[in-house]
Amino acid sequence: MARRLTQFILLAMVAGIILGYILNVTVSPDAVATIAGVLSILTDVFLRLIKMIIAPLVFATLVAGIAHMGDTSALGRVGVRTIGWFLCASLVSLTLGLILVNILQPGVGLNLPLPDVTASSGIDNNASFDLKTFVTHLVPKSIIESMAGNEILQIVVFSVFFGVALTAIGEKGAPIVRGVEALVGVMLQVTGYVMLFAPFAVFAAVTGSIAREGIGILATFGYFMGGFYLGLFILWGLMFFAAFLFVGPRVKLLARYVRDPLLVAFSTASSEAAFPRTLEALDRFGVPRRISGFVLPLGYSFNLDGSMMYCTFASLFIAQAYGIHLSLGTMITMLLVLMVTSKGIAGVPRASLVVIASTLSFFKIPEAGLLLILAIDHFLDMGRSATNVVGNAVASVVVAKWEGVLEVLESDIIEPLPTPHDTPSKGHAGLDIDPVEQRR
Repeated sequence: MARRLTQFILLAMVAGIILGYILNVTVSPDAVATIAGVLSILTDVFLRLIKMIIAPLVFATLVAGIAHMGDTSALGRVGVRTIGWFLCASLVSLTLGLILVNILQPGVGLNLPLPDVTASSGIDNNASFDLKTFVTHLVPKSIIESMAGNEILQIVVFSVFFGVALTAIGEKGAPIVRGVEALVGVMLQVTGYVMLFAPFAVFAAVTGSIAREGIGILATFGYFMGGFYLGLFILWGLMFFAAFLFVGPRVKLLARYVRDPLLVAFSTASSEAAFPRTLEALDRFGVPRRISGFVLPLGYSFNLDGSMMYCTFASLFIAQAYGIHLSLGTMITMLLVLMVTSKGIAGVPRASLVVIASTLSFFKIPEAGLLLILAIDHFLDMGRSATNVVGNAVASVVVAKWEGVLEVLESDIIEPLPTPHDTPSKGHAGLDIDPVEQRR
């Protein structure tokens, strides 16, 4: 089923590009705006369905993961390793963006009419990083309000408290743990229903974007987009190489399993849309739910590798386009500033643009330079979202390996010839057991 869904999504993308191009060259701009508005209904409905799933799924997976840690010392150890990996990955992502934009220099000599320095970028810069606001915003006033607003950071904080308390009360909390595990299963089933709608949403999103901007937008900013995607591919290579150092040749299997959630994230330009599928992919790979259920929600708040690389790449591109020279020291300072600010805007709409806007104003670069990349931001966001999926999947695998709990499932081992001992796992009643269900 997953393979057929992937094929349908790919077909929807191709069909969307073709129809979008036809509409762009044959229909008046007013008609295109009307058609794109109608098509956006499909995309908006799909993303709303995804957001409907995220809050209960994050809560259930994180609480179940913590409850299965066994004790608070294990939780602390996993937490330290997870945050340590996130910080290293963030530094690599930001540095790679800085290096590539200086090598490729996509903004140097760019013959584009730059906006007036007093022009508005259209980005709410009030959402930029502020330490007091960030810290106080971490703590929810009401978990119901946080879930209603899909405030992932606040849900994570409450879930950690709830999971630790559940572990502390021992056997008395066992019924709640079973209920939470059942909730995970229910939400994954709901996810399966929602994902059947994905090809239609992808078709609508791609058609609308191409119809409005024209296929030429991909060529106009081709060098900038090409350089950014080159950076993403290099970052993917680095992340999979890091995974190879931990799991060896099984990294090929990981790449195959994350292909479906990666494609969902890419085609919808939404990391959230891929969260449930990523969880299922890690299950199949052998990452225990207590690890993936802990690492993934944190990753969606603190480990957005693609978005972080984009921050340095786009900020320096805008400086180059304005002819503003930045010294090496200034660029390193920018990297460190982005290291902090990129952690404080999870859940903010168009989060990367908000971070870039605050960074530009900090370094006296005209904020209106964002207007140069707004037209293609959707296409760049597709790559950022896919990269975020890869980064969080690799992080989960690495942490599981560090903990010594990464399992090799029987389905992963391909024997050249069957042997008399090759029999399926049996339960006490002699029934076949799904290997994923067996290790939960």
